[in-house]
This record gives sequence, C-alpha cells and structure tokens, in this order.
Amino acid sequence: MPRRSGRLQNRFENAPGQKGKVTKQSNRKKIQPPSKLQCEKNYTVLECVAEPCVLIKAAVKGVDCEAVLTSTYTLVQPSPLPPLGWGSPEDVWVKMVGREQNYRHSKSFMQKHPALQPRMRSILLDWLIEVSEAYILHRQTFYLAQDYFDRFMLTQENIEKNMLQLIGITCLFIASKMEEACPPKLSQMAYVTAGTYYEEEILQMELIILKALRWNLCPETAVSWLKLYFQMASMTTNSDLLESQFPQEAYVQMTRLLDLCMLNINSLDFEYRVLAASVLSHFINQETVEKVSGLCTHSLQQCVSWMAPSVEAVGFCGTAALRDFVRIKKEDRHNIQTHLDYMTMLQGVSQNEVNGQFLTPPSSTEKSCSY
Repeated sequence: MPRRSGRLQNRFENAPGQKGKVTKQSNRKKIQPPSKLQCEKNYTVLECVAEPCVLIKAAVKGVDCEAVLTSTYTLVQPSPLPPLGWGSPEDVWVKMVGREQNYRHSKSFMQKHPALQPRMRSILLDWLIEVSEAYILHRQTFYLAQDYFDRFMLTQENIEKNMLQLIGITCLFIASKMEEACPPKLSQMAYVTAGTYYEEEILQMELIILKALRWNLCPETAVSWLKLYFQMASMTTNSDLLESQFPQEAYVQMTRLLDLCMLNINSLDFEYRVLAASVLSHFINQETVEKVSGLCTHSLQQCVSWMAPSVEAVGFCGTAALRDFVRIKKEDRHNIQTHLDYMTMLQGVSQNEVNGQFLTPPSSTEKSCSY
C-alpha cells in the first residue's frame, strides 16, 4: 500500500490561512484527557413530520453532570418500519430516532480550535476514505470514524493541526473494531501514517477518545439511515427488511453523493437522518421519501437545496460502477467504502456555495429511480 501520510501532511500545510511547517515529531504535544468533560445541553427538537405525531416518553441523556437526571417527552413520528418478526417496529424506531438526540454533532467545534480550518477536516476525512478503501473496510466503518472524530473535537479545545492525523486514524481504528469482522491490526494503522505516529501513541489516543466520548460508540450514521430508507423504498409485499432488496448500482451512486456531502463541514448543520433523506430525494420521488423517513418536504427543503451543487459535482463522474474485492461476496460489495477525487469536487461545490449558485432539485418525474 502506498504511504500517503507525507502528502496528507503537505495538504494540511497548504490549507488556507495556515503558514509554517508542522511541528516535528519530537516536539509534538500530546493531548491530555480533559479534567472534566462538559456535558452537552439537552433540548427537545420539534420537527415537521409527514404524519400526526405521538409523544413517547424517553430517558434524557447528556444533561449537565451536576443536574438531577429527569425524563422528558420527545416528539416522535409513528414508525414507518414494516412489521418485524424479531421486534416491535415502534420500539426500534424510537430508539433509532433517540440516538440523533443523544449523539450530538456540530460544526461549532471549529471555534474551539483556532489553529484549524474547515478544509483540514475535509482533507483528513478524504484520507480516511482512502485508507478504508485500501484495507477494504465497510462504509459504516468510515462513517463511524467520522462521527467519532466530529464528536471528539467538540469536547476538546486548541487541537493543533499536526494532531489531526493521529486523531483520525485512531477513530478509524476504533470504528474498525466496532464494525469489521477482521479489523486491521494496530501495526497496519501505524503503517499508513508513514512513521509519523507509533503504535503506542495510537493506543494512548484511543483511550483519550473513548473517555471523551464516554464509550458511546453506536450512533445511527448517515449511511445507515440511507441504507434503511432505500431498503424500505425498494421492498415489496412480504419481503424481509433484513434481506437486501435495492439495486446495488443505485445505492453506490447515492453513497457517492453522501460521501461528498459529509466531507463538507456544513453537513454538520443537519441531522444524519435528514442528510440521508435529502440524498434519497435526489433519486426517487418525494412521496416515497416522506413515507420511508417520516420527514415532510418542508423539513428537508433546506438540506435538499444545500445539497444541490454536490449532486451536480457527482453527476459529472458518471454512473457508479460496482467493483469486485478480494474475499468480499458479490452481494456485499456495495457496502465497501470506495474513494473518488472528492477534494476536487468539493472545491467546485464550495465555490458554488460562496456564489450562492444553488441548483433546483429535479422533479420526481426526472429522477433516475422510481419505486
């Protein structure tokens, strides 16, 4: 596998607003575990839904450490899940939606790190996609790593740019152990940093990240929402939710769009399930999107409009082609993370955002897939 670490560090160097060289390894500052983690503020989100809502009593997490834990009522749309032979659709749906409130993310973390620029996050995530492809990791593994990284950075302050690669590869290491049947070894993770970081440092950072995240490692990621939505949109009568129903080529095309959007720090303005539903809106009719996601057009409109330049950028790449991977069954190959020249595409998308050139999403009759 080629060692891309040197190129990655150079790209951090050339990010806008950054001057000077990265601190040498001997002078690297180690991140210390925070003496007291700040708990995220608890609040209830009321959002537009496609059908009448029901109030579900749920335990509140993430309140102030010194406050008395109480319970609250969360507005939850009736479950769009089909009947499940192994559980209650309502209970499963409530737990999935509840994770969106318990696992909070925000692009405001950049304000806590004056030495960092949004482009550095994009560069890091793009590199993690390359590493995921090289080690034939699943898409869910990368998206777990992305979630860990963004949430960890929200708990820290004054992280220097020369620490980003260590944090990123450690997040991917944790995610691979959560998701992969045969995760890469620690030595392999250290190898892709081209000697910039050693195995011991990754292990130290792993403990710091786990403590900062309070071992909350099971979010519903954007790609898991997308896969669920597309599966439900593709199902026929009496089909099994756990058996893949959708065309792999269309799913890969959707994940390309989601990958590009996720590299953009503005994606953190939206919940993962809103991002996933917005991606789906660019491929299938809106009525079906509302049915499978429980989110109405109004609640998705802002994200759909923001996503439009990314749709155009991905469209220039043409139709996605399925790839074969060693030791990966054909029915699972669409779940393997693949890499494109996302940074070049993101540059064009960012320019459109600056100029305000948002495109109008295609109408339902013009979309390539219909279910």
